[in-house]
Amino acid sequence: MAAFVDEAQIHAKAGDGGAGAVSFRREAHVDRGGPDGGDGGSGGDVWLVSTPNQASLLGFRDHPHRRAEDGTHGSGKRRHGSRGSDLLVPVPVGTVVRERDGAMLCDLSGSGDRWLAAEGGRGGRGNARFLANNRRAPAFAEQGERGQERWLDIELKLVADVALVGFPNVGKSTLISAVSAAKPKIADYPFTTLQPHLGVVRTGGRPGDDEVEFVMADVPGLVEGAAEGRGLGHQFLRHIERARCLVILLDLAMADETTPTAQLAVLRRELERYQPALLERPRLVVGSRADLVVGVAPGPPCDLVVSAATGFGVADLLGRLATLVTEARQAEAAPSPGEVVVHRPAPEGVRIERLSSGEWRIAGRAAERAVAFSDLTDEGALDEAVRRLRRLGVDRSLARAGARDGDVVSVGDVSFTWYREGPDGTLDRADDEDARRRGRGGTRSRR
Repeated sequence: MAAFVDEAQIHAKAGDGGAGAVSFRREAHVDRGGPDGGDGGSGGDVWLVSTPNQASLLGFRDHPHRRAEDGTHGSGKRRHGSRGSDLLVPVPVGTVVRERDGAMLCDLSGSGDRWLAAEGGRGGRGNARFLANNRRAPAFAEQGERGQERWLDIELKLVADVALVGFPNVGKSTLISAVSAAKPKIADYPFTTLQPHLGVVRTGGRPGDDEVEFVMADVPGLVEGAAEGRGLGHQFLRHIERARCLVILLDLAMADETTPTAQLAVLRRELERYQPALLERPRLVVGSRADLVVGVAPGPPCDLVVSAATGFGVADLLGRLATLVTEARQAEAAPSPGEVVVHRPAPEGVRIERLSSGEWRIAGRAAERAVAFSDLTDEGALDEAVRRLRRLGVDRSLARAGARDGDVVSVGDVSFTWYREGPDGTLDRADDEDARRRGRGGTRSRR
């Protein structure tokens, strides 16, 4: 039987973009044919897609790497490279994606939801794209952009209608095996259940109602201090978070003679410490293992008593659970049929970072794209890079950040010597010579 894995890591590597081509039309009897270099194809994206066909993160434990296809390079005669294929990575419904520092990025809580884990690199533009009235023979093209590459933490929170909560060996596994086709391990020693189990229960709700079907989760037993990490159940507390209803099982015949009232107080305290909102969920407090107690009857703190071994009270329990689940579902906002949620990261802006006195770095994908040329020693390529940076507002941002004449500004692998011109600063190379004669303005660049 395959192991249940609810925590794993994934290394997502999007495809790299193909490079643009530098090419000129060369045909007999065609004078000055002009540039005809094609664009490179963009790299494929990596998407995480939630699917009910996956029940665990086992596939990521030993094989965490997922890579999309690269785009191909452009070529002459304006032939563009093909785009790399996207990679769709199936994950279970209820998967939560986090940064390595724990910050949550996405919650794939619905079937078919998808999230862009790594964006493919943009294909470089060929020299035909840079033809202009003042640039009739551009001898430069863009390199393809590298695809995003990142490590992510993923964890699974089971999606269930009803979660069984209780101490170890109170009969949770026996109950779910009696009312569904789930077959968890059952034994008479603590922590028999080492992983959550899901079972589908079909029963009628109120008299006259149609059949109700809901999912029940058997979660490993909790002990006092579970919210702080004691016992085994603390690893699975998150599987209770999505449950619409809770069934708190209390042992009516606990070996150490702990009363049901004392058990309930401990369980409530642990749920509150982990997530106070859990105490607001609809719930039933059920006395378990009634067959071991003589003359037991429902009463505080139990709403009803059952014996999964003999079937006593189980039908009543299922009927009341069907009612709770139906009411909880109706209270939720009903999603549109077939609605799928697509999550994309927020666009990254351009930011200015001060490295040291007189040294600055322009960070952000848009700025790095602005200088994505194969050879910035070419005057035309350098002019184009400076024009793009100006359009992004980099010159004004540097001036506001406090950059001074002669400061070194780096973008990716390129460094500029920055000069202030006017109150807002400038990166305009067109006036470099005149500005330097006057002692101000312009930029110089270097690799």
